[in-house]
Amino acid sequence: MNTLRNKVQLIGNLGNTPEIIKLESGKKLAKISLATNESYKNNKGETVKDTQWHNCVAWGKTAEIIEKYLQKGNEVAIEGKLTNRSYEDKNGDKRYITEIVINELLMLGGKN
Repeated sequence: MNTLRNKVQLIGNLGNTPEIIKLESGKKLAKISLATNESYKNNKGETVKDTQWHNCVAWGKTAEIIEKYLQKGNEVAIEGKLTNRSYEDKNGDKRYITEIVINELLMLGGKN
């Protein structure tokens, strides 16, 4: 059962062009924003569309694949884990962020 802990699977579309950061070690980091959409009917019978945005990061080979093949609007399936971290912004205020660290990536849809 340990493999079921902290596991996230999402299918969505990239909301922006991937941000690629090359570290001094030569390793790459990719940052993407993934949009997932859900539709439901409210109590008035109207269809409501809800979009959730997810901050995602990928390292190494997965980051290189993202850099080479993905762009804004592409549909992808990802699997990863949730992570939380904090940092101080330029004003000295503490900020918190939740990200999905991508372990696996599957490109969906046709060729661009």
